[in-house]
Amino acid sequence: MAKSSSDPKPTGDLALPAGARIACVHSTYHADLIERMLDSARSVLSEAGLGDADRLEVSVPGAFELPIVAQRLAQRTDVYAVLCFGLVLRGETDHDRYISSSVASALQTIGLETKTPVLFGLLTPNTLEQARARALPEDEGGQDKGREVARAAVEVLVALERAERVGR
Repeated sequence: MAKSSSDPKPTGDLALPAGARIACVHSTYHADLIERMLDSARSVLSEAGLGDADRLEVSVPGAFELPIVAQRLAQRTDVYAVLCFGLVLRGETDHDRYISSSVASALQTIGLETKTPVLFGLLTPNTLEQARARALPEDEGGQDKGREVARAAVEVLVALERAERVGR
């Protein structure tokens, strides 16, 4: 991993590599739900040893704008992972499929091209109620997708660290 530093910090069941900086790009569309996902992600990252100064956050107007900002952050040598949060609700047309598919493809390409994990926290429910069920924390009866995305980021960074050392 190009942005590798030393061994992970031993905090909690997940630990980030020392010196890690994590970026979060989030849509302002349905900001109340996105903020709940960000709160969960912040909590997980903090438990994994990330200080507030090492968490970068940038807002964008909607889901379609996530990739361009995620790309800029992923290109930075001081950013170890980029978490992307947004919401695309199904509507009367197929716009939701086009947007969510384009965003997913772009984020995957960005991660592969920059060798920086780019995590997909874009909710694509049929209804606002389904969005709430996915965005809210578990203690409020939700699926806590913000937590899932942040845990996945930490886990993939640990896996990349291991991949660098395996067999050496």
